[in-house]
Amino acid sequence: MTEINRHEYALLNEIAQDSLVTQSGLSERLDIAVGSVNWYIKRLITRGWIKVSHLDRTRLKYDLTPSGMKVFTQRAMLYARDSLKVYGDYRQKAKDLVLELKQAGIQQIYLEGEDEMIDILRLTCFEAGLHISASPVDCILEVDGKGYRRKV
Repeated sequence: MTEINRHEYALLNEIAQDSLVTQSGLSERLDIAVGSVNWYIKRLITRGWIKVSHLDRTRLKYDLTPSGMKVFTQRAMLYARDSLKVYGDYRQKAKDLVLELKQAGIQQIYLEGEDEMIDILRLTCFEAGLHISASPVDCILEVDGKGYRRKV
C-alpha cells in the first residue's frame, strides 16, 4: 500500500467532504499551520491524489483524483480492520475476565472509568448477567493498559 501520513490522510478526508474548503479552513479544522497545509496540498497534487480548479480569481476547488480516492479508501479500510481487531481483542479479554468472575461467584461489580474499553466491558458484563453497581462495591474493574483488571 502507498505510504500516507496522518496529515495527508486528514487533508484527503476534509477535501472529500468539502471540495470548496479553503486552506485557512483546513488549517483551522486540522490544527496545522496554513503554510503546512499549502505544502501538503502541493505534495498531494504532485502525487496525483488531488487536482485543483480555479473557480475565480481567489477561490479554488479541490477534488480527489481516482488514485487519491483509492489511497484514501485503502487507508480507511485498514483503519476499520485495525479497529475491529482492537475491539475483538478487548472483547475477548472482557469475556475471559467475566467468566473468571462468574466462576468465583461474583454477581455484582463496579466499573471504574468512562471510555470505549469500559463500554466493551460493560456490554460483556451485561450480557453475562452481572449486576453493574452505580457505586463502588467489593469488585471494582478498570482498564489496565491493554486489558482489564480487578482493582484491589
